[in-house]
Amino acid sequence: MDCMPKRRMPKKKGAEVDELTALSATELSLRIHARSVSCRAVMQAFLERIEAVNPLVNAIVSLREADELMEEAAAADRVLAEGRSRGWLHGMPFAVKDLSEAKGVRCTYGSRLYRDFVPDYDDIHVERIRAAGAIIIGKTNAPEMGLGSHTYNDVFGVTRNPYDRTKSAGGSSGGAAAALAARLVPVADGSDMMGSLRNPAAFNNVIGFRPSFGRVPSLGNELFLGQHAVNGPMGRSVADVAALLAIQAGHDARDPLSLPREDLAPGRAGDLAGVRIGWLGDFGGHLPFEPGVLELCRSALDVFVAMGASVVEVPPGFDMDRLWQGWRTYRHFLVTSAQAADYDDADRRVMMKPELRWEIENGLRLSAAEVAAASAIRSDWYRYVLALFERYEFLVLPAAQVFPFDVATHWPQAIAGRAMDTYHRWMEVVIGPTMAGLPVAAMPAGFSPEGLPAGIQIIGPPRADRAVLQVAASYEAHTGWAARLPAIG
Repeated sequence: MDCMPKRRMPKKKGAEVDELTALSATELSLRIHARSVSCRAVMQAFLERIEAVNPLVNAIVSLREADELMEEAAAADRVLAEGRSRGWLHGMPFAVKDLSEAKGVRCTYGSRLYRDFVPDYDDIHVERIRAAGAIIIGKTNAPEMGLGSHTYNDVFGVTRNPYDRTKSAGGSSGGAAAALAARLVPVADGSDMMGSLRNPAAFNNVIGFRPSFGRVPSLGNELFLGQHAVNGPMGRSVADVAALLAIQAGHDARDPLSLPREDLAPGRAGDLAGVRIGWLGDFGGHLPFEPGVLELCRSALDVFVAMGASVVEVPPGFDMDRLWQGWRTYRHFLVTSAQAADYDDADRRVMMKPELRWEIENGLRLSAAEVAAASAIRSDWYRYVLALFERYEFLVLPAAQVFPFDVATHWPQAIAGRAMDTYHRWMEVVIGPTMAGLPVAAMPAGFSPEGLPAGIQIIGPPRADRAVLQVAASYEAHTGWAARLPAIG
């Protein structure tokens, strides 16, 4: 398993390592730029933390050699000594999700098909992260081709939850979320098609932000078709998430559907007097939940009420079975568009996990009329959601239907006695915002009696990314969940 530095370095005192790695990315950036701490000291602290803790969780993969990373950190120190800065991430270690390309760093997409692929280019958001001064140290683990909200694959194995290593870290940004929770990186990127920035945030007590579609540009393979998956930020604070989003976001001509750059920074956290929030809950009983999850997420609504918001339960108003059918059609279609060439090669097909083959085989049977019908369902759903936002300024949902589950289980077969008929049905709670292209902040909501994290989704109107971050910052200021770190390392 490629997850350890190639050379051991002289050890720093444990307290100093813990202090540096526990800092928020925002505070770490301030200290680096004030030159109260060197980039070399920061890099050494994180490498030592990774060496000590990563074998317990397997969040960081394809880690680069320590000597190279320390040399790059020293170069970053020299730039600062000359009175220059490359940006907010100057000299900070950064591990890119293993579904995005980083030049010169192995990118496997969690698949044996690509276990030796080393790209000679950066994806757009990685290019921007590097330009802002980050030192790319390696990758964060992801499930094969990003399919499934549990991070395991045949290349690197399974990623474990830092709050309970017998449990899943979620996915597909499970490696990123676990690395944040275990303090292996200060801030992280992720991607989200079916909750992949939201589910792992909930499972690991961190924050994930799914931007509006088009907010963060990407090279992609299906530039005009891929309107479900987005790249976005993850962090241990809203301030960190917003700062990384500011780097990732903004128009790039290589992505024809990308949005113009705008100010996304939330203002100072305040109250929510007069704000109207709609609670979608379980969509009138449509969604099953593991006992305790819905109740815990519902209790988070008290935070909004305490800040002056009104919270109203939204009655069912859309055929959710119809939405699920439209979602499945779209997903089959998009996965097949991206992976059919590999499937057509029998030798490569046998290296695909069953869920990937299932998606493609269903996609190959689709007709153009069925894809068009899914588009009509999506349009109807979008219009329904717009009508909701005429009554409510924000919507709230749980971020997952279960607590973190046994790490040896590929996916929950049943929830509250209801059988799950596909490998991803247990994550149906996340598809609504995806289908409408809405901005969503996944925020911690507390812990089960067994100490397992849960989270909520704060959903805003189309392109209201800044407003969602503002509400998330206010919610964060009135909770203490982010301060509850896992007892690991």
